[in-house]
Parts: sequence; structure tokens; C-alpha cells
Amino acid sequence: MKIIHARFFGLRRFSAINLFGLLIAPKGSKISARTIHHEVIHTAQMKEMLYIFFYLWYLIEWFIRLFRKGNAYRNISFEKEAYLHEHDRNYLKHRKHCGWIKYL
Repeated sequence: MKIIHARFFGLRRFSAINLFGLLIAPKGSKISARTIHHEVIHTAQMKEMLYIFFYLWYLIEWFIRLFRKGNAYRNISFEKEAYLHEHDRNYLKHRKHCGWIKYL
């Protein structure tokens, strides 16, 4: 995964953001191995959904979850899968295609 440190990118609330498989982080920040693995899981999700459908689904699901109980971001199926498996370095080797669906 390519990591870009950008000074102009306003990421004050986030440690990094994954855009089409590129990890963008604030200049001078350290990115943990856990965060990198979390984002690698997102990249696998993006690839299987041809990138654009990942972002469309993500936004739709986030919007729907805004009106439900709990944290909308943490309850997105993509995030649930990534947070649950970010510590398992071998997860992508045994992950089933569209593994995020079981977290809907």
C-alpha cells in the first residue's frame, strides 16, 4: 500500500484516509501497523466492489445508519469487518469474497 504524507490534507480528526488504495496521512504523522492493516482490508473491499461501488455503498449505508441508534461510522459493515480483523495479519489470506456482507 502506498502511503502519502500530505501537508495540505485536512485530517485533524483522522489518522489517515484511504482513497482508491492510496493511504493519505497528515505530514509528519506516524501510522501504526494496525491502521495500515485496517486500510489494507478496506482496499480489498474496494477492489471487489470496483472502487466506485464501494464508495456509493459506504455513503448510502452511512446515511441510513445516521438515523439509527449508535455510532453511524462504526456500524458501517465495511468498518465493522476492518475493525474486527485489523489485528489479524493473515485475515486477507482466508477472507471470503465480500466478507463485509455478514456485518450488514
